[in-house]
Amino acid sequence: MSQSPNRLLGIFLGIVYVLDGIYGYFLTSDTAFLATTGPKVFDLFETNPLHNLVHLVVGLALLVAGLVSSRPAKAMNTTLGAVFLLVGVIGLLIASGTNPLNILAINGADNVLNFATAVVLLCVGIGADRTAASTKPA
Repeated sequence: MSQSPNRLLGIFLGIVYVLDGIYGYFLTSDTAFLATTGPKVFDLFETNPLHNLVHLVVGLALLVAGLVSSRPAKAMNTTLGAVFLLVGVIGLLIASGTNPLNILAINGADNVLNFATAVVLLCVGIGADRTAASTKPA
């Protein structure tokens, strides 16, 4: 397997997000699917079953892309980095247990994690695994 930074990051974050999604279901067994508040993972990050499902999907996407090759890993890291950035911005506007739009039970700690994940994914996705243009002899 290639030691591509995009592949390594995708596999690592993919495993972390899959495990977090699975662990979250143990905490939210009695929580409504779209609850605006819920139990906290590590006493920091609020969650609900939809939030856990999103983490599973994101984790699987990163993991699969990382296992395939550098090109899909780079594309997935860059795409999900942009999505996490958008979710972070939206989270700043809706992160409140009383806001009915907060269907992912996002809180302040989630916002920090979303922005940090966005920065890491975008930096590696955009900056790593660059290929030089091929030069053909005349």
